[in-house]
Amino acid sequence: MGAMEIIGGILLIITCVLIVVLVSMQESKSDGLSAMTGASDSYLGKNGGRTFDAMLKRFTKYAAIAFFALTVIVNAIAVFFNK
Repeated sequence: MGAMEIIGGILLIITCVLIVVLVSMQESKSDGLSAMTGASDSYLGKNGGRTFDAMLKRFTKYAAIAFFALTVIVNAIAVFFNK
């Protein structure tokens, strides 16, 4: 294993942990028990977290793209440089 593969592996682990954290921080789309009680969110309650949720979704998308790209790059390094 070369140094580039080790660095790539470490970056993949960091990206994986980042994706798990970002997905865990996102708000659930299901209503849960609040749907049964008839409680509804006010305008401020619905839109107050909207920007934070949008930011989390955007960062999750970028982290997933980075994970995919890193996976392809690390595999290409492993194939082409270990001949």
